[in-house]
Parts: sequence; structure tokens; C-alpha cells
Amino acid sequence: MKKEMSSFDVRSVVNEMAVLKDAHMDKIFQWGNNVLLRINVQGQGKKDVFFKDKRWLYLPERKPETPVTPQSFATFLRKYLDNARIGEIYQAGFDRVVIMEVLKADRDYKLIFEMFGGGNVLLVLDGKIVNCLIHKTMRDRSVRPGEDYIMPKRRFDPTSSPFEEFMEIMRSSTSDAVRTLATGINLGGQYAEETCEVAGIPKNTRVDELSDDDLKRLFESMSSVVEKMMRGDGSILYRSGDDIIDISPMEMSIYSNYTAQRFDTTSKAIDAFITETEKAEAEEYVDPEIVKLQKRISKQTETVEQYKEESDDLKLKADAIYANYQQITELLAVLSEQSKKLTWEKLKEGALKIPFVPEIDPSKNRVVAEFDNIRIPLDYTEGIDSNASIIYQQSKDINEKAKRAKDALDVSLDELAKKEAGLAKTKAAMANKVQPTKQFWFERYKWFIAPSGRLVIAGKDAHTNDNIVKKHLKEDDLYAHADLHGAPSTIIKKGKDAPEEDLREACIYALAQSKGWVAALTDGSAYWVYTDQVSKTPQAGEFVPRGAFIIRGKRNYEYHLPMELAVGEITYENSRKVMCAPLESMKRLSNKYFVIHPGRGKAGKTAALMAKELMVPEEEVSRILPPGDAEIVRKVWPEESQNDEL
Repeated sequence: MKKEMSSFDVRSVVNEMAVLKDAHMDKIFQWGNNVLLRINVQGQGKKDVFFKDKRWLYLPERKPETPVTPQSFATFLRKYLDNARIGEIYQAGFDRVVIMEVLKADRDYKLIFEMFGGGNVLLVLDGKIVNCLIHKTMRDRSVRPGEDYIMPKRRFDPTSSPFEEFMEIMRSSTSDAVRTLATGINLGGQYAEETCEVAGIPKNTRVDELSDDDLKRLFESMSSVVEKMMRGDGSILYRSGDDIIDISPMEMSIYSNYTAQRFDTTSKAIDAFITETEKAEAEEYVDPEIVKLQKRISKQTETVEQYKEESDDLKLKADAIYANYQQITELLAVLSEQSKKLTWEKLKEGALKIPFVPEIDPSKNRVVAEFDNIRIPLDYTEGIDSNASIIYQQSKDINEKAKRAKDALDVSLDELAKKEAGLAKTKAAMANKVQPTKQFWFERYKWFIAPSGRLVIAGKDAHTNDNIVKKHLKEDDLYAHADLHGAPSTIIKKGKDAPEEDLREACIYALAQSKGWVAALTDGSAYWVYTDQVSKTPQAGEFVPRGAFIIRGKRNYEYHLPMELAVGEITYENSRKVMCAPLESMKRLSNKYFVIHPGRGKAGKTAALMAKELMVPEEEVSRILPPGDAEIVRKVWPEESQNDEL
């Protein structure tokens, strides 16, 4: 499975990051080995650049979860780079190093992402390291604040280096073709194999066995591979069954027997790969504390069983004493008497002649009697009752140890059960964890897509009411407003040519997103006007408060508008979105939605219920709902033959 980005992946992602030029830095986050840049792109909203685990640099499809409180490195970068303009973004040679120019009014920084040697992020000014994510000292460079930033030693660049340099490196190699191409020519393993495959040269052929014509074919093959990569459109994720083999910004001959899954961009392919691998890792994850507990429990179980066996064995021996009462009584009496008269050697010699005595140790007054394969240790200076009592007591003592060990085992088992339940709950939560949908620039306002496909946006408050008109009301747009105080400014983008249905839907939306929803009105009216009728300039003696505008000329009214909206799932620009819109607009775009009215339901609970059904974070639903409480009156779902009345 792929473990890190190749130089080809880096080049492809850098090309995708060209859209960030002249954008402005918004927020910077860092947690562990992850760094996220949130960047404001004019006309496109916010885009994220994610440097994950110091190995993956890409533009994620979904907003990653970021910490509420920024860590020290992120705080430092925010101080220096807040609202900075993004300049050129480029790859250093053909290495896994990306340089982002970050321009402030008084100085120009470079934010450098290294994806080799463990990975790092460095802020550099005039060739000096200002700060870095990881501080370390290596043999050939020191990566610490205040030190000169030393670029990695230049390596062969397969996108621009000449044939002569290629020949020189190949001819100096003592290895085989594929290894030399991978390291010396800087292609990496899979592209070195691809080059050999395209050239028709076995990859394990030693370089010193290759002719000049062979090397020329390899160079031409490499150039062909590079050309395919440079003109590549999107990226391909290769699978063998359920396992991901590789990601490549081009078709690979060596993967012709694998399943190819195509993506529009390399970033999307990396995002899909990481999402899938993280899910698999989460499923396979075992808490080290649980492993430790399991080992302890295994040892405790073994101890309890051992104690139980010893106790049972001793009890069996004590019972055997009385089962063979006469023979043992006579044995003890004889040995006790003879031990006073005979030497140890003579005593031992005589005792071993007794059929049921396999062992005797006169130095310890100890003799072993064996009956039915049960060996009974006896002290021949004691009577039979005393010997039985000693063995019974030993059995009892060990049984007590077994009970204490069992109690400790039960405590460990309870602890394990709790930890396993917690881990299972965490895994279930992660498995069912919903992901936010792709964000667009217009989500800083209220919005919906009209039946004709036109975008309609509306202010959320006085500030965005002002902002939406000043920044987004263009000549070919229309302006709509409810006939109520406190209604949002609403813009129908390219509305001059919009059908009447779009205009009515925009008026419904302007009404529903107003204080009329809070007042639980059943219907109302709204109007639309042309751009040149909207003004912020008052007449003499008039005052226009923040968020309000003066409308001059004829207002085109829509009457008896229903106070009703729908919240559902749509597809916008090939991305899944959750939208709140008038019902007719929703019907055109979705077959999976809720119909809501002003009502008794608490807005938070209503948002939570819809978010759960639509599988998105609750915040994504709550921010698009109208003000005040909402009540779900109908649910339309694709698998149902009719609506559920709620």
C-alpha cells in the first residue's frame, strides 16, 4: 500500500494549487503532525491546504476537524502570515519539496513543505529559518530557527535534465536498471518500473549490461512517462481487490491488471485514499491498554488454574491417606521405630523394599507412599492424622490463594469489559461519523438553487445584508425583499432573464428567512426590483440604517406566499450538498427532503433530527434554517412510497 507521495504526485498537486495564487491567508491550524491552511480565494470562497502526517500535501474535499485552541506553531504562523497574499507555488526541482510564497506588505516569506526525511513545515525569510514544525540537526543541515535554510542537494530532474546527464548517472551505476532509475534518476520505484516496461527492458537487467541504444530507449521511455504525467487530467487510484496499490496522475502499464478508479484531481484521489485507509486502521486499531490487560488476564487465569490444580491434588493426597489407612499407619510406625536403630543408609535400603514406597529421604524424615498413581509425601515422625492434617491445611492455604487470584482476575475482567465497550463505542462513533459536505463561497450567506439552476443568496444579518449588495449585486441580477421589517436582502444571480417561477421562489425565500418565520405567520408578500432601483444613498433628512436599502421606483409584488421551506439533499457541481429552499425548488433538485413550517419544535432538536437523517453535521443544517423554531410536517424519502406525516 502507498505510504507517501511521489515526486510525480507532488508535481500534480502543485499544479492544482495554482488556483491559490493571489488568494489570502485566512486561518492556520496545527495539531500533532498535521498543518492546515485555510485560504480565501476570490469568487470561490475558502479552500484548504492540508499537510497531513508530514507526508501528504493536498486540497481536501471536506473540511478536516481542527482544534478549537491552536497549538504553538499555528499561533506563530498566524502572527506572521495573517491575511498575507499567496504568491507563486512551485516544486523545488523534482524533489518532494513545495514552496509557497506568502507575501506581506513589508516582507516576503516562503512557507516550505518538505515530504522527505520524516517531513517538515518551515517558515523562511531571506534564506533564514524563522520557525519550523520539527526542530532537528542532521549531518548535512540544521533545521532550527535562525539557521540558514539549506535546500536538499540537487538531484536529477527527469522533466528537464539532458540526455548527457542521464547517461552519466546510468553509466556510473553498479546496480540494475530499475534501482538506478528509481534513485539515481529520481523516478521512484513505480515510475522506474513503468519506464522499463515502456522501453521493453527487463527491470532487473544490470546497467553495465545495457547498450547505448538500450539507454537511449530508457531515456525516451522516461520522457514519454514524464510527458504523460505533465498532461495528465486528474488522477487514478489502483486497486487489487479491496486493497489500494497506488495513486498515479497518469495511466500505468504496470497496473494494467488492477482495477482503476478515476478522480478529477490528485487531491481527490489522495483524500479518498486517506479516508479509506484511516477507516480500515480505525477498525483494526487495538488499544495498547487492552493488549496489556489481556496479557495480565491470561497470566492471572493461568495462576488461578494452577492454584486450583495444586489444591485439588493435595486434597486428593490427603483423602488417599485415609483410603489406605492401615498400610500407611503401619508404614509410619515401622519407619519411626527403625529410624532410631538404623543408619540412614540401612533405613533407606529397607524402606525401598516395601512395594508402595518409591522414595525416602531420612535426612528430612520424609517418605513417599504411592497408591493408584497417587504419590503421598509423609513425615514418619508424625502420626497418620497429623500427616493428613498437614496436607489438608496446605490444600486449604493454596485454595485461599486461588480465591484471591480469582478476585484479582475478576477485577481485571471487569476493567477489560469496560475498556472494550469504550473502544467499541468509539469505533462505532467513528464508523458512523458524518462528514461535512464540500463548501462553496456562497455559504457565508443564506442560499438556495432556483428551479432554473440560478443561485439565490440572502443576508444573514445587518452586516451580511450590506455586504451582499455591495459585493454581489451585479447589473444582470435582481433584488428581492419581503414586505416586512428585518427581512434579508436577497439576490437572484443573473435574474434579469429568470422565469417568473424563479422570482416567486426568491420572494418565498426572502419571506421565510425573515422575522415573519419567528412570528409564525401563515403567509405574506414580497417583491423584486432591478439593480438600479436599490440604493444606499438617502434623500435629504433621511437616514438609512446598517443593513437597509432604499428602493426607488416600481416594486413587483408576489402575494399569498406560503411560509414553508424544505431541507434536503442535492447535487451541486458534482458535489453533495444539503440545501434549505422553497418547496418547488427542492422538488426539482431532490427526492430526499423534509418540509418545515414555523412551529412548536425547538430549532436545535429539529436540526439534529434532519442532520442525522441526511448524514451531515448538525451545524451544517442549523446554519441554513430560518430564524426561530421549525416543525417538520412531512418527510419525503426515496425508499418510501409515500410521505411520512410527522
